[in-house]
Amino acid sequence: MAELSPVLKQATPVVVDRGEGVYLYDTNGRRNLDFTAGIGVTSTGHCHPRVVAAAQAQIGKLIHGQYTTVMHKPMLELTEKLGEVLPPGLDSLFFSNSGSEGVEAALRLARQATGRPNVVVFQGGFHGRTVAAATMTTSGTRFSAGFSPLMGGVHVAPFPNAYRYGWDVETATKFALRELDYLFATVTAPHETAAFFIEPVLGEGGYVPANTEFFAGLRERADRHGILLVIDEVQTGFGRTGKFWGHDHFDVRPDVVVIAKGLASGFPLSGIAASTELMSKAWPGSQGGTYGGNAVSCAAALETLSVIEDEGLVENAAARGEQLLAGARLVADKTPQIGDVRGLGLLVGSEFTTPDGEPDNPTAQAAQKAAVERGLLMLTCGAHMNVVRMIPPLIVTAEQIDEGLAIWADAVASVTSS
Repeated sequence: MAELSPVLKQATPVVVDRGEGVYLYDTNGRRNLDFTAGIGVTSTGHCHPRVVAAAQAQIGKLIHGQYTTVMHKPMLELTEKLGEVLPPGLDSLFFSNSGSEGVEAALRLARQATGRPNVVVFQGGFHGRTVAAATMTTSGTRFSAGFSPLMGGVHVAPFPNAYRYGWDVETATKFALRELDYLFATVTAPHETAAFFIEPVLGEGGYVPANTEFFAGLRERADRHGILLVIDEVQTGFGRTGKFWGHDHFDVRPDVVVIAKGLASGFPLSGIAASTELMSKAWPGSQGGTYGGNAVSCAAALETLSVIEDEGLVENAAARGEQLLAGARLVADKTPQIGDVRGLGLLVGSEFTTPDGEPDNPTAQAAQKAAVERGLLMLTCGAHMNVVRMIPPLIVTAEQIDEGLAIWADAVASVTSS
């Protein structure tokens, strides 16, 4: 009898029967408050009626129309709709299936467009699991270990992670930019550097936001040296941070944006956006894929964008995010084992540390497990997996945030009271 791979480690023991809104119901009928959202994917909640109806209608018309063979209306309409929300000047799209594919498409475009071999990524970033994307990932060795040699041409610069360094944000930012310049002088010359790849908020790296000064420094150096600024919005896009794009918090202009996760409410769909001028520099035949721009996924994405707009979900993410962050900090104020609470919008992480400031993985894992036992589903992240993260769907209500925080407070107390 066939079984799933034994190395697929489950974050929770839940076997889901159905999902509805912010809740997952297991096969025993138990209701679980889902603060994972499929790792930030189910932006409109589980099985939003409008998204379900759009997908069902499309299934009856066309399931798969391979988009380098034929065009179909859902993809064309989605392209037009995305034009209303994409950053100014980014008017050309290429669709794929996963975040990793989007990142690799952006990498290929950057190298082909500039004719340069190298890229710079930032410490703690997560960009995917395929070979190139895993090479660019520094949020944990678990994503890249065991299948070397990895891809060449990837160089790592510091991210302004103030808590990790024990500094204030200004000091961490000046250090990170100074070290980036040192990287240019010692490892990858600017004229050989095609692009910067960066998340507005480190995802798997521990839910650490960047800042306006750091992005201004990146943009200035990109403009000065002809380097492309590629912003990975896979987890931070589509309202997740309380603004439509994560980089909107930092007043920065990207050259390429990578999209996925919350775009289609759970249907696999990703892509990159760039200016037509830049996208035209990709080599003929370099963009394609069997399932990219799937008709059903595109129909679901179209309706997802409409729901986000009609229901004011970006604004809701901002308000509920403030509530969630404040509540998580109140829990931390009573818990010496939580060294830091941070995030933007509905991306909130609580970092567990020992009395001497070292990562406290056992307590973080115990707190996450205790929350799951009480019906609150969450995940961990960070290089040491000592950050417990909350990622509820954008439709979450004030009452559901309060419910989740109450469970979280009880779970944390149960594992730290001794």
